[in-house]
Amino acid sequence: MADSENKYEDNVAGTFYVDDQCIDCDLCRETAPANFTRQEDGGYSYVFKQPENDDERSLCEEAMEGCPVEAIGDDGEG
Repeated sequence: MADSENKYEDNVAGTFYVDDQCIDCDLCRETAPANFTRQEDGGYSYVFKQPENDDERSLCEEAMEGCPVEAIGDDGEG
């Protein structure tokens, strides 16, 4: 389960975030490319844009549920 105490500083403020358990598997970036991107130097994903509509929110939730290491959380600042 993702921990907001360990989230990457790259994440934009809001509900969804990625924490330091990310293994850079690319699933979230493929599932919700409008919201997740890769930090090239660090080799991890982060939320660069919070969802702005129901479709984006649904895809972020799908990415969170599919994350193999549970590095995506939805208990950030909302």
